[in-house]
Amino acid sequence: MQRWRSLDEMPAEWGRCVLTIGVFDGVHRGHAQLISRAVKSAAVRGVPSVLMTFDPHPLEVVRPGSHPAQLSTLTRRAELVEELGIDVFVVMPFTHDFMKLSPEQYVQQLLVDKLHVAEVVVGDNFTFGSKAAGTVDTMREFGERFGFDVDGVQLLGEHAVTFSSTYIRACLASGDITAAAEALGRPHRVEGVVVHGDGRGKGLGFPTANVAPTMHAAIPADGVYAGWFTDLDDPEAEPRMAAISVGTNPTFDGRNRTVEPHILDFDGDLYEHRVAVDFVEQLRGMRKFESIDDLVEAIGQDVNQARKVLNPDGV
Repeated sequence: MQRWRSLDEMPAEWGRCVLTIGVFDGVHRGHAQLISRAVKSAAVRGVPSVLMTFDPHPLEVVRPGSHPAQLSTLTRRAELVEELGIDVFVVMPFTHDFMKLSPEQYVQQLLVDKLHVAEVVVGDNFTFGSKAAGTVDTMREFGERFGFDVDGVQLLGEHAVTFSSTYIRACLASGDITAAAEALGRPHRVEGVVVHGDGRGKGLGFPTANVAPTMHAAIPADGVYAGWFTDLDDPEAEPRMAAISVGTNPTFDGRNRTVEPHILDFDGDLYEHRVAVDFVEQLRGMRKFESIDDLVEAIGQDVNQARKVLNPDGV
């Protein structure tokens, strides 16, 4: 898969393509359906499939300070869409000038003059151009004028719930990572760098990796979770079982919210490593314990429970 940081990186001999457009935060099941439609159509037409996303998030430019919690990094997004068969992953810098493009300028300058689209595949709630004035119907009108097809795809959902990034963020904020995983099609992942912490876990007999998440990362609600820990800096590393604490360490009157996985059956130096934490199941909410002994006993139970959740057959 090719990765472009703007349309300036397009090859000079570029022909036609099938394009899908969106933020695609999380690349959830609804996104996957949309992307698969674009990939299949491109294969039928014999042209490349292109996915266009944006950086920074459009809301951060339209209303500074309103950046939503981020379900996936751009790098993770690229990995996920590559697995779905996309040929080109292009990240458009979302600037004030870009924001001011009228729907017609957006289509003619980007989609027609630059990308030479044969088809555009978008969700049926897609909007584009200055003040989000363009809709799928608007895009179809431009398609008729400029000679490309438009496929407006109904958003995927189950049990009267439409899968969306907003819905998944709400699930995570409430600690319902099971519902979040159902919508994502996989466990929710938080990425970051391991930094030095207070060292309390080691003193209690349960050392933790203090993960500093990427900016705007969507962190699940305070609590203890079973999940998987992966060292992204080690290409040979396998995911390891972990009991993950999210919160402010209320037993110690902590104030800073942290993500601290205790990696089962592991004793190594991970400082400054880029890592990923995948949340599988919430074990309990965050509690303040009356004594250190009570806390140590609870952590021991968390570890045992995490092991049962992640390795139920004991293999």
